[in-house]
Amino acid sequence: MNGERTLEPAEEPLVVSAVEDLKSEAGREAATDVASGMRLGLGTGSTVAYFLRHLGARLASGELADVVGVPTSIRTEKAARRLGIPLGTLSELAPLDLTVDGADEVDPQLNLIKGLGGALLREKMVAQASDRFVVVVDDAKVVNRLGELAPVPVEVVPFEFDSHWNWLVALGADPKLRRNEDGEVYATDNGLLIVDCRFVNGIVDPVELENRLMHRAGVVESGLFLGLADEAVVAGADGVYRMARA
Repeated sequence: MNGERTLEPAEEPLVVSAVEDLKSEAGREAATDVASGMRLGLGTGSTVAYFLRHLGARLASGELADVVGVPTSIRTEKAARRLGIPLGTLSELAPLDLTVDGADEVDPQLNLIKGLGGALLREKMVAQASDRFVVVVDDAKVVNRLGELAPVPVEVVPFEFDSHWNWLVALGADPKLRRNEDGEVYATDNGLLIVDCRFVNGIVDPVELENRLMHRAGVVESGLFLGLADEAVVAGADGVYRMARA
């Protein structure tokens, strides 16, 4: 193995700050897209946590009814149940009317890097099954080129996972195995491993990279979400705004 990455906490404690207030407002804005009777995809992440809270509040008040969601992670499933959001399965509910999820990077074409929270496989399955996909982020996640800030998470089977290292390096990546804070190898909800692939100068051709990754035996999914998002709700210093695909 050429490198390892220690996983940051999956969910930081919520604090009273301008950034958290903006995330909350972005979550509130995204929750306004939900109408009674909708079948939803429920994403994973700190900003989406606010969306879930506002959605739960609308349901509890009676403003919404007959809404049911598909969670993209065990963490989201637990949060949704705690907030009184009814849940179902993708096989029962697809196609979904709307999915709301976070992202680690968003470019002007609304291409995304996702998966630092570890739920990329389930998130992509749910996003692909949705008629509309809205991303909720803070403006620090908006970039000109994918890979400028975040690594691309690549979910792999445990068998001979380190056999991918030289191949990934040849693609221009600096691969690191993800580990928990306690030093143990991180495992996804699917029992798979994640290799975080950083591209020092960003990703020149995300489509080509995605094609190469998805044709590699042993690679199950990548955190490149290309051409899936329809809109982004962005929390910035000047408030919350929406981005459409350029």
